[in-house]
Amino acid sequence: MARLEYWDIGDKVSLREAFGRILIHCAEKNKNFVFFDADVAGGTGAKPFVEKYSDRVIQFGIAEQNMMAAAGGFSDVGITPVVSTFAVFGTMRAHEQFRTAIAYPNRNVKLCCSHVGADVGPDGATAQMFEDIAIMRTIPNVTVIVPADANEFMKAFQVIIDVKGPIYIRIGRSPAPVLFSSKHQFEIGKNLTMQDGKDITIIATGVMVSRAIESAKILKKEGISVRVDNLSTIKPIDKKGILSAAKETGAIITAEDHSVFGGMGSAVAELIVQNYPIPMNIIGIQDRFGKSGEPDELSKYFGLTSKQICKAVKNVLKRKVQL
Repeated sequence: MARLEYWDIGDKVSLREAFGRILIHCAEKNKNFVFFDADVAGGTGAKPFVEKYSDRVIQFGIAEQNMMAAAGGFSDVGITPVVSTFAVFGTMRAHEQFRTAIAYPNRNVKLCCSHVGADVGPDGATAQMFEDIAIMRTIPNVTVIVPADANEFMKAFQVIIDVKGPIYIRIGRSPAPVLFSSKHQFEIGKNLTMQDGKDITIIATGVMVSRAIESAKILKKEGISVRVDNLSTIKPIDKKGILSAAKETGAIITAEDHSVFGGMGSAVAELIVQNYPIPMNIIGIQDRFGKSGEPDELSKYFGLTSKQICKAVKNVLKRKVQL
């Protein structure tokens, strides 16, 4: 089997590029998974796999609801379907079929969706999925994973392909900084501390992890010590790890490329308010639809930049001092 090539820390790589690479790598050692496509393999990054393993690809066209129902049936005969499409179709159009045919009977299906958040960029509002985490984490039996970079995505995929049960994983569309080396060990349900700090914790997920790290560097120059955590598993959430961060720093900021309603920040807030209430703020997409533009432009437009994180940190620290 060919050696899996990882990217170097500091490279800028799209997670969908990692998707095509890890599919091919896993196919060489795992003969028991098939790939379900909704005529978007070029967009999701799966095209290299589709071209190399055409005999393991089932093309459904723009019939995502049927694709989900079929995936449930395939899993019942011992085959693992890796289902891929754009998130707006996979988590909304085919929501009822995923919920009833896959999650309810706890079937072994891996749903890998691209085109999420403002990261989608020029594709505009109808393709920019700000609600997928909220939708998927409310469904029983479903594990929800949001990798921070291309290397973590490949590490995560190698884990989830061997874990039984329905899993939803986000695939970023635009190039993002590589944060992890090839030695990184991905663990489902683990809140990973990227750097220590004592004044406040930034819990970030997906593309926001690199921006949180950059914010911590800026704030360090101002005498503010920031802990940065990468919460790549939204469900099951790491209760112990998050509560430890809350008790050690006494304040939390969450940052995600997703709606502020029902996403990672909401999951963290639910845990904090019921166990250890402290000052907290959620950074994400406010109550609005998307807009066409380049990813960097949209991150500024929606308030998802390192500068915005720094501002939120200072505001929360004021509340912490007042207590």
